[in-house]
Amino acid sequence: MRKPLPGKEAHLRMSPQPVDWRRFTLHIPETHRKSGVLLLIYPEKGIGFFPLIKRPVYAGVHSGQIALPGGKMEPGDPDVTFTALREAEEEIGIDAGKVEVLGKLSDLYIPTSNFLVTPVIGLISDKPRFVPEQKEVAKIISTAIYSLTAPEKIKHTELSVGEGIRLNTPYFDISGEIVWGATAMILSELLLLLESKDH
Repeated sequence: MRKPLPGKEAHLRMSPQPVDWRRFTLHIPETHRKSGVLLLIYPEKGIGFFPLIKRPVYAGVHSGQIALPGGKMEPGDPDVTFTALREAEEEIGIDAGKVEVLGKLSDLYIPTSNFLVTPVIGLISDKPRFVPEQKEVAKIISTAIYSLTAPEKIKHTELSVGEGIRLNTPYFDISGEIVWGATAMILSELLLLLESKDH
C-alpha cells in the first residue's frame, strides 16, 4: 500500500455507465466535504472477513444502500482515519482502540453528495461483537474477502437513480444484496491490491 495505488483503474472497473467523469477530476471543488469509511478485516475460521452495512430506508440519496461503515468528518476529528474509526464504532459497535490501521486506499469523490471519501483499512485480531446502531444501520453483512474474487459475484443491472436517469451498473452480489457505486469501486481497488504481487 506504500506504492502507487491502482485508484482510477480499479474504480473504473466497477463504475456505473455512463461514467461520471467528475469522480476523476483533478480539480475537486473547494467546498467538498470529507468522509472516512472503514474496511475492517477480521478472522473467522481462518478466513478474512469484513463487515458491510445496509442503510435503513429513508428519504435520502443513500436509502437502503449497502455501504462500508463510516461517515462525514466532524470539526473535532484530527484526521480522516479518526473519522472512519469513530464512525465505525458508532455504527457497528466495534472497539476502535483495538483496530490496527494498515493504511488507506485511494480517495474517491462522490459528485452527487460532494463528499471526498477516504477508505481506511484496519485489522482486528478477533471477530468483533457487532452491535448495529438502530437509526443508521438496518443490518450488518459479514463478508468473506475471498468471495469477492468469484466471477459469478460480479453482475450487471440497470438502476434508476431519479430524474429519468438510468445507469448500466456493475455490482457485487453479496448475500443477495446489490453492492454498487462507491462501495463497489472501493472493493474493486482492494481486490486489485490483493491480486497484485507488487503490493
